[in-house]
Parts: sequence; C-alpha cells; structure tokens
Amino acid sequence: MKILFATSNPGKLREAQAILTKVELVLASDYKVEMPEETGSTFEENARLKSEAGFTQTGIPTLAEDSGLVVEALDGRPGIYSARYAGGPEANNIRVLKEMEGVANRRAKFVCVASYTDQNGTRTFTGELKGEIATTPKGSNGFGYDPIFLFNGEKTTAEITPEEKDRISHRGKALKAFQDWFISQASGEPTPW
Repeated sequence: MKILFATSNPGKLREAQAILTKVELVLASDYKVEMPEETGSTFEENARLKSEAGFTQTGIPTLAEDSGLVVEALDGRPGIYSARYAGGPEANNIRVLKEMEGVANRRAKFVCVASYTDQNGTRTFTGELKGEIATTPKGSNGFGYDPIFLFNGEKTTAEITPEEKDRISHRGKALKAFQDWFISQASGEPTPW
C-alpha cells in the first residue's frame, strides 16, 4: 500500500524513507497536492493540517510531520517557526547561537509529530531528542539545526552518520511509532485509536 508523504523538504524525505523500511512513500508533489499554510500553534496542529489536506485532495492515506527545535532559555523558540526562523538553515543557526551567547542554560530538544490520515480519521505520533545547544557549529551531516545540537554532551547530530541519527532522532522515534502502529493495523492486531 502506498502512503502519500506530505513534505517539500528533501532532507525529511530521505530520513523518512530510510526509517520507514516497511512502508512505500510517494511524494505529495507527484499528485499536485496543495499544501496548506502552517497556521497551527503547535507541531501537532501543523502536522494534522498537512496530512488531512493530502488525504482530502487525493483520497490516498497521507503521512505528514512537523518538527523543530525547542530551546528552553528562548521560551521554546524557534519552535514551530524553526524552518523559517531567520531565512534559511545557516541563518537560523547563526540567530540561535547569537541569542544564546552568554546563556548558561543551554537545554534544548528536537520535537517531531507525525500525523497519519486515512478514511478512519487522523492519528498522531510524537518523538523527542533531548540535548543542548553547542557554542559553535560542528559536523557536516544532517540538515537544519543539526550542526548546533549536542545530543550527548559531546557530539552534534551533524557529527554522526545518518543511520545513527535515524536510531536516536525525534523524527526516527515518531516515524517508528507510526510504522509499528501501521504494521499492527495491517496484520489485524488490535491497537486502540
């Protein structure tokens, strides 16, 4: 069974396809789906907007996700505005580092909410990766805020392999939870909505 994946971010698509080994994803753009504006005030609301739009427009079960960086000392910013915080990945990282200059509390987390919509309704799955903001960018893997996110106090998520990142990441956790649930539905195992 094909599942529509509602994203325009190639990094997210690559990660999702690597994580969802038992699910075949097709791109929403292949079906000319018009993605809604992300007007929600939470990751969950934005993910639901996208999965529900994809399913409504095509009738194909649709998976979407919304994710971002939540920094404790910045009152949760950049949060749902992570992708457009300062105009692009490098500018976003520079802005966060500038705002964190001289700040002792560097705790942060990546959050991902995956939303799946089909004829039975919508279900969401959440994943988090806790860590802290580095003082300087390090590493060349990953995308987005990976170069400034220390997940174990030593390495950023841009300093590990994509396979290592998929095992521990917020997106990996949310998408694996979805896949486990989806497979259990397909096999007829009872899983409560």
